[in-house]
Amino acid sequence: MVSLLLLLPGVAVSVRRLHDLDRSGWWLLLTLTGIGIILLLIWDCMRGTPGPNRFGPDPLAGVGYVSPPVSA
Repeated sequence: MVSLLLLLPGVAVSVRRLHDLDRSGWWLLLTLTGIGIILLLIWDCMRGTPGPNRFGPDPLAGVGYVSPPVSA
């Protein structure tokens, strides 16, 4: 019962982490394969894309990271 309650937040956190890497949440389907789990673990250890990406602003922008200026 507890695992069912934790499934949805776990998927949400995983998709958010993939968005930090500028990847779609559909990549989470790789967990259905054995090799895909290893790839996702490697991606989880990587730093996200610096600055904003197509999924929104950099969540670390206010924590010691200075984004490059955006030209108008």
